[in-house]
Amino acid sequence: MSADPAREFVDANVLVYAFDPSAGGKHVAAARLLDRLWQTGTGCLSVQVLQEFFVTVTRKVPRPLTLDEGSDRVRELTAWKVFAPTANDVLGAIAVQRQAQISFWDAMIVHAAAESGCDTLWTEDLSDGQELRSVRIRDPFATA
Repeated sequence: MSADPAREFVDANVLVYAFDPSAGGKHVAAARLLDRLWQTGTGCLSVQVLQEFFVTVTRKVPRPLTLDEGSDRVRELTAWKVFAPTANDVLGAIAVQRQAQISFWDAMIVHAAAESGCDTLWTEDLSDGQELRSVRIRDPFATA
């Protein structure tokens, strides 16, 4: 018997790059990462990530998706494990914020990744290689 593959949490910024061809090399790297996560079935995200992704890809990128296209992408992403926070999760994120000295919104992402059982959090918003709540932060755009 083999163990289930480790889950990997994806932040909104990575998702946006995957759907924004104008992002150049970041688009390519993010699209490759998402392709791998689709193939392995190990992708995770949160309601917060879906909200940020939708607003950004329909309003803030050079070539925004239509509302229907954005809605379709969100619908597709709900096939992944989606963390839906509760009031207690807000308190948990506040504890992460205090401990790690990061923004509340980043702390909410870290908390969601940890609560989802993820070993990895893909984001460009935190320090590559850092570990918070047993989740390793990885920047998919960091140069080797």
